[in-house]
Amino acid sequence: MKNKLKYIIILSVSAALLSCGNSSLEIYVSQNGNDNANGKLSSPIASLHRAAELARAKAGKIPVTIYLSGGYFRLTEPLKLGITDGGTADIPVQWEAMPGEKPIVSGGISVSNWMPEENGLWSATLPEDFHGKFRSLYINNKRAIRARFPDNDFLKVSKAGKDNRTNFFFEKNQIPKIYNIKDLELVFIHDWSITRIGVKSINWKNNHLIAQDSIGGRLPFFTITNWDQHPRYYLENAQEFCDSPGEWYCDFKKRKIYYHPLSSEKINETEGIIPIATKLITITGNQERQVGFISFKGITFEHTAWQIPDHGYCGIQACMYDDRSKNKSGWSKVPAAIELDLAKNCRFYNCTIKHTGGSGIWIRENCQNCEISESHIYDISGNGINIGEGRDRLVNGVPWWQTAPEQVSENNKISHSLIENCGIQFYGAIGIWGGLISNTVIDHNEIRNLPYTGISVGWMWNPNPTPCGENTINANHIHHIMNKLSDGGGIYCLGLQPNSLITNNLIHDVTINAGRAESNGMFLDEGITDLLVENNIVYNIARSPLRFHKAFQNTVRNNVFACGDNIPPIRYNRTKEEDIKKIDNIVLSQSSKSDMEKLNSIVDKRIIEFDMVKSNRIP
Repeated sequence: MKNKLKYIIILSVSAALLSCGNSSLEIYVSQNGNDNANGKLSSPIASLHRAAELARAKAGKIPVTIYLSGGYFRLTEPLKLGITDGGTADIPVQWEAMPGEKPIVSGGISVSNWMPEENGLWSATLPEDFHGKFRSLYINNKRAIRARFPDNDFLKVSKAGKDNRTNFFFEKNQIPKIYNIKDLELVFIHDWSITRIGVKSINWKNNHLIAQDSIGGRLPFFTITNWDQHPRYYLENAQEFCDSPGEWYCDFKKRKIYYHPLSSEKINETEGIIPIATKLITITGNQERQVGFISFKGITFEHTAWQIPDHGYCGIQACMYDDRSKNKSGWSKVPAAIELDLAKNCRFYNCTIKHTGGSGIWIRENCQNCEISESHIYDISGNGINIGEGRDRLVNGVPWWQTAPEQVSENNKISHSLIENCGIQFYGAIGIWGGLISNTVIDHNEIRNLPYTGISVGWMWNPNPTPCGENTINANHIHHIMNKLSDGGGIYCLGLQPNSLITNNLIHDVTINAGRAESNGMFLDEGITDLLVENNIVYNIARSPLRFHKAFQNTVRNNVFACGDNIPPIRYNRTKEEDIKKIDNIVLSQSSKSDMEKLNSIVDKRIIEFDMVKSNRIP
């Protein structure tokens, strides 16, 4: 009798488990669907917003999977997901590409009615329902060049004006005559950031340019000549500058786009995309309850817009900027196409984020256990990936990290992803930026082709304790960075972040030093203490592979530093050399053939050992 009862119980439990396993919701979305349909495979719906509505009824009760077919899903407003859209570990909510399909979530609208102009340009009329402005244009899935002068180089300031802030003089005949300067933009280069600001006037007789507001942030050292007596700049967004293949200009008054086609492009086969949505996805919980267990797999996100403030974009660092139009003391932030706040256990796997007007993706306030993996982030105007936040947010009138340190974003992970070609508009951008974060892992990523720093962690210019600490930057391949700015590196860390690790990274090709301060393989800045730098390989760096500045006790162990002639492997700026514990590091000479052969062997072993991408070999 006991055995029979046991058998009945087992059967009942098995049936219940089988029933639970089959209790799930699948929603199918197709660009050819209908939002009045039921979302079954045979009758898919058409929009992401409708899919979210259908999923919301069951989210948190049974597993939900939203399948997207191939093709474009256009958004003019972001898909906003909140606490009623999430799940749990056992009953998650998943947004996925159907097997073999490539869905694209786009915040842009199409332009295809191109007509030839007498001067060799093409023109197109803005869509009737578009009434704003835009800073980016994409032609045949590539970012076109906003008309600029000079095309591929920089001009240099001849002499700063009297206030060293708002105006400067240029060499005679250096700037061509421009019929209408109303929309002209000055792009001014500082050491580690840029200013984008409107031009108030140009006097060609006196060779004098006046900006609409102050050039540079409100910090006292952001003067025109602080870093260089003859700093670099260029001009953008004049019709006269649209003179080279791939450039574009829009006359918003006439509502016409002008494009200088490439020789390979055909007018009846060319599609333009104007980005209009500022964001594509937001995932937002609240202080009482985080939103969680939402994942995206195999989806491409592209085409977002962001307009700089009326008084200009005055970059401070890492896409934080001074916004004078708001008249506030804190720094504003360039938004991202995808943003998460008060979220947990959310994941982006095998996704692509590209063609953005701001940053790519931001795991921001009070987020835990979120992950980006095996993804591709590229052609980004700002930072590629942001994690955590800076120090400005207030809780009860006091900075959050002082009154509510438990709100730190922690246990998040960025891994096995390719981040490249970021900072397209805002050169001070970072491939992966982490603010005041804890227990974060940045692991096995390739980061390349950036105007500034590869990975940056920390956001405090002193050794004051914050929740930042126990972060790991491991086995990343970082190369061909610092291509336009200076005073950064492959890896940059700032502020006190105890028990953090920089290990097993391969960093190379930091070869341009355009500003006053040098660029390095690794730059460990003010307040860095109790940090382990171990088993990294750094080579082909214009200056020192490793630099400290106002740092304290740290350990540098078992690294390989290849140096140019008369370049020290480690530079100490206002750091006591005896505070840096150095153990068993190998220093090689880049002018020695035998040392370079040894380096090649070490690099090959590292690439195999850590499954890194083998590219851009040593000459």
